[in-house]
Amino acid sequence: MEQNTTQEINTQHSSSAAMPIRHIFIINPCAGKQNCTSAVTSKVAQYAASHPDFDHLIYVTQAPGDATQYVRRFCEQHPDETLRFYACGGDGTLNEVVSGLVGQPNAQVTVVASGSGNDYIKYYATHADFNDIARLVEGTPHPVDVMKIGDRYSINVCNLGFDAMVCKTGNDLRRKPIIGGKHAYTSGIIKCIFTSRSNYVRMSVDGELFYDGYMLLCTLSNGQYVGGNYKCAPLSKNDDGLLEVSLFRRMSLLKFIRLIDDYSKGTHINRPEVKRLMKYRQGTTVELASNEPFYLCIDGEMILGTHFRVQNLRHAVTFISPQNNEL
Repeated sequence: MEQNTTQEINTQHSSSAAMPIRHIFIINPCAGKQNCTSAVTSKVAQYAASHPDFDHLIYVTQAPGDATQYVRRFCEQHPDETLRFYACGGDGTLNEVVSGLVGQPNAQVTVVASGSGNDYIKYYATHADFNDIARLVEGTPHPVDVMKIGDRYSINVCNLGFDAMVCKTGNDLRRKPIIGGKHAYTSGIIKCIFTSRSNYVRMSVDGELFYDGYMLLCTLSNGQYVGGNYKCAPLSKNDDGLLEVSLFRRMSLLKFIRLIDDYSKGTHINRPEVKRLMKYRQGTTVELASNEPFYLCIDGEMILGTHFRVQNLRHAVTFISPQNNEL
């Protein structure tokens, strides 16, 4: 990780007609396959050179969780300003920024896509769209839902079982050559096929027992994508107040291999033979429990426990999509 001599790079241009929104770029130098600090700083500088009233600053994070603390503190110190935070990294960086601005009505969030997956933004547009600073500055606000898990938050997908172990393995591999980067999740699948296809969970949705037994995987989704290339929740809407709960029963290796292509394309939801292997419903609150500790993956970040309560908060944050990419 590169060490920056000044954590906060204040690049505000003085002007008698300041823009009503202050733009704060939160750069995670550990996201993706390589440090994105130089690339993001260059893009911002190019835009600022032709927009002298562009009120902005850049902050390079120093450690895991730093973005959350910085964003929360910045919002509290600037309660009368409209703030737009740009999560420059992957889904983990977006998660940290969102976790800092939940409950801050003056704050918005968007993404400068610099991670290995950037799954959440696929709901709106492409990786390239979310690297166009001009279109992000002129973007469209959307009130979106966020999941609350204890004192943590998730804007995209929470997953457990096989999926969570794949994410954990993918995180370990993401900076490896060839098998890392955008291939890290697929590499994790290959490994976990032989180690993580049977996982016990007791699950209730909105107070009703949903499942009690061994399963392959389960996703709780506001977004639609996970793992870089997998459309796990094709019916999900990120602003309707409801989670999409999709659970796959324990299955043979042959059935699992046949499922992967459909799971990647999002067509699994329509295949009768796949429907027999899964349970699906919508809800607002999910309770997860097991006798043994298990991993819950929240936007790519791993937490370990024996019980989790996942509550969906409707319109908890405002997300900015690139200009001309309105749904």
